[in-house]
Amino acid sequence: MHATPRLALIPGEPAGVGPELCVRIAQVAQPARLLAYGDGDALLAAAHALRLPLRLRPVAADALDVAPTAQRDGDSTAPSTPGELVLVEHRNASPSRFGHADPSNAPAVVGALRAAAADALAGRVDGLVTGPVHKAALIRGGAIVSGRPFSGVTELLAEAAGCDVVMMLANPRLRVALATTHLPLRAVPDAITADGLERVLRITERSLREQFGIARPRLRVLGLNPHAGESGELGREEIEVMLPVIERLRAEGFALEGPLPADTAFLPQQREAFDAVVAMYHDQGLPVLKATGFEDAVNITLGLPFPRVAVDHGTALDLAGRGVADASSLQHAVALCADLARRRAAKRATP
Repeated sequence: MHATPRLALIPGEPAGVGPELCVRIAQVAQPARLLAYGDGDALLAAAHALRLPLRLRPVAADALDVAPTAQRDGDSTAPSTPGELVLVEHRNASPSRFGHADPSNAPAVVGALRAAAADALAGRVDGLVTGPVHKAALIRGGAIVSGRPFSGVTELLAEAAGCDVVMMLANPRLRVALATTHLPLRAVPDAITADGLERVLRITERSLREQFGIARPRLRVLGLNPHAGESGELGREEIEVMLPVIERLRAEGFALEGPLPADTAFLPQQREAFDAVVAMYHDQGLPVLKATGFEDAVNITLGLPFPRVAVDHGTALDLAGRGVADASSLQHAVALCADLARRRAAKRATP
């Protein structure tokens, strides 16, 4: 790892709030060197709308290849001063307008994400912090991931790294990992398979140990159906698919509870009894997490060979350019990503 974590900061959709959130956090000292991967004009337009200072320092051609511990005069990735961002330029095809996502800019948005992932895989940056993207604009702009229309940044990074991943959202009170991500509800039952669930549980357990330093993670696994199937009366997925996987992993030493009814698994008085919940689908677990703390929630991709943390909100096109968007989630994402990068480096340095 670099002496100070070097993080790729990707604003995401240029017409949304991502650029202005990046401008806001650039006004204060950060626990990492931030390199913005995106369109400089979009960042400057956001700064102008916010009436905040912003200087963009283009990254030198060879700066990303500076040796991890090197400190040299003129290193263009050195810690920036308040009001300054180092820029790895990815030009938009069309000038962005606040509140109007333009599909023609999809190649620049996706290109920034792919370039940042490549730099992380090569060790040129120590982690990724990503702003919100506009999925519809990317799909209309022809973005393809694994041979299919764009479905999410998590899936794009999994393709780039060539590994299985798990989406986990977290705030200081709760962690929720997802067995399935962005699927129509009618497709979820068929997507809950024994192999898939085992993969999610293994990645989540390993990541909580290795990334978060939890010696023996305690996981609660939610059922798919109401009342976790009510002993098979409301569905048999819990009995036929989920329980055999849970029992097999318990025999290996995993600390697992479930399948549990989702309507009682999150009760406040029980939260000290587990380290994370594994929900079967997107809207089963995430409304609870967001209700317990939306502003300080973040989205973490587990299983990657580098830390990736994202904001836990959308592009908010209706708020873009008005100066009212809250940068709390992005600030928490930067802080957590820097901490995970340090943990990863310390673990790798331990004999």
